Amino acid sequence: MTVKIVTDSTSDLSPELALQLGITMVPVYLSFGDKTYRDGVDMDADEFYRKLQTSPVLPTTSAPSPGDFTEVYKELARETDEIVSIHIGSKVSATYDAALQGKEALAETKCRIEIVDSEWVTMALGLVTIAAAKTAQAGESLQQVLEEVKKSIPNVRVLAVFDTLKYLLLGGRISKAKAIVGGILNVKPLITMRDGELVQAGLARSRSRGMDRLYELVKEASNLQDLAIVYSTTSEEANSFKERVGSVFPKERVHVARLGPALGVHAGPGALIVALREGESSDCNRA
Repeated sequence: MTVKIVTDSTSDLSPELALQLGITMVPVYLSFGDKTYRDGVDMDADEFYRKLQTSPVLPTTSAPSPGDFTEVYKELARETDEIVSIHIGSKVSATYDAALQGKEALAETKCRIEIVDSEWVTMALGLVTIAAAKTAQAGESLQQVLEEVKKSIPNVRVLAVFDTLKYLLLGGRISKAKAIVGGILNVKPLITMRDGELVQAGLARSRSRGMDRLYELVKEASNLQDLAIVYSTTSEEANSFKERVGSVFPKERVHVARLGPALGVHAGPGALIVALREGESSDCNRA
């Protein structure tokens, strides 16, 4: 039987790509005040960003419940006896722990379920999941899928340019003093991940310089295998950047994705992110 692949909606994989690769998506939850929605099910990205900019209440996100995972695993166990479930980094979300608890509820099942902490978010997680799904579709064993995942995780890199510090401040990710100074200087924050946590990677003096930094990340990549461009609200900018990176990577292989609420809550409108996966031989330092 083919190994089934599960991830969560923080991977920002499109429904079409998930369907094509046989990936099951478990939605995270987002709340505006007392109203709660399932990401990508009850609320799409367009509605989310409209509400983000107009709601007097800052939205919050929460992990799927253990029961959500139990139901997904139970359903897939009717089709397979092997599942690999790959999720957002455990340092930034409780999703991984919820998946573990969901697995424990099926302790009596004969289906083998492996839960993986990707240490990543958005399409950085998505690229790891894509690599796993392609390995599974090739008919490889569960162990080989896990080896592909283990190999991919340290070879992923991600860098984001945010248009504003406002949502980082509201979400408690930066201090008010830093936000005020940044607003006065009109700098654009650069965000990456290190050791499974979101961290600042510097400041760009202008939007164009921030875009240059993203391009440099792609250009300097070693043995580039996969590339994704993720945007919150600027689809034209994302497609323009896709054309630009076409000089160093086949643009027909570039994934363009929409940033969901998991990071969108902190990124806000105007965010643009590059996620890439290098070959196993890469020894480059992370951004």
